[in-house]
Amino acid sequence: MNAQRPVQRRRLDPDARRAEILAAARKLFGAGSFSTVSTSDIAAEAGVARALINHYFGSKRELYLQVVRQMMVVPASVSQRLPPTSTEERLSICVDRWLDVVERNRDMWLSAIGSEAIGHDDEIERIMLEADEIATDRVLEAAMMADVTEGREKLRGMIRAHSAMLKAASREWLVRGSLSRGDLHVMLTRTVLHLVNEVFPAVRED
Repeated sequence: MNAQRPVQRRRLDPDARRAEILAAARKLFGAGSFSTVSTSDIAAEAGVARALINHYFGSKRELYLQVVRQMMVVPASVSQRLPPTSTEERLSICVDRWLDVVERNRDMWLSAIGSEAIGHDDEIERIMLEADEIATDRVLEAAMMADVTEGREKLRGMIRAHSAMLKAASREWLVRGSLSRGDLHVMLTRTVLHLVNEVFPAVRED
């Protein structure tokens, strides 16, 4: 894919080196695809010997799966240290932080949600299911509903369904340009708020 440049090694601890390889892979897989990016490309981008990629990740596919997982799983920081204020404000902060993550990693985000649409890959499917559950946890934490027991599965099902809309809406922002970041922020915040405040109570009563 890219002309290989000389490896410039720097002394880093294992966690930092692994993170550096992941960042390089995220950049290249986002710009290309699994088939067009080679292990040598990633090694050159990260400034490491190719053997280190095998050492830390085992294979190009395992590295790719790690990148998809890293991209799709909503980081804990999105819902950490939220102020003890209204549900709307907490959700608004959460959405804003998530949009920051997506905007910084635009190409890889689009590649990752595109790989979900391809289907027929059990490992990708497992990652997506795991990501949906973690995203649901983050939303319920922000909405101060993590401890809800009555109708819990219905509530979680609604939030998971909302995440599918979120992915489609992100394409409207990043690809079609029909929605701005601000539009998406309002849309996602208010639809989640409507789900937890209006839709969930109505469904639970039924």
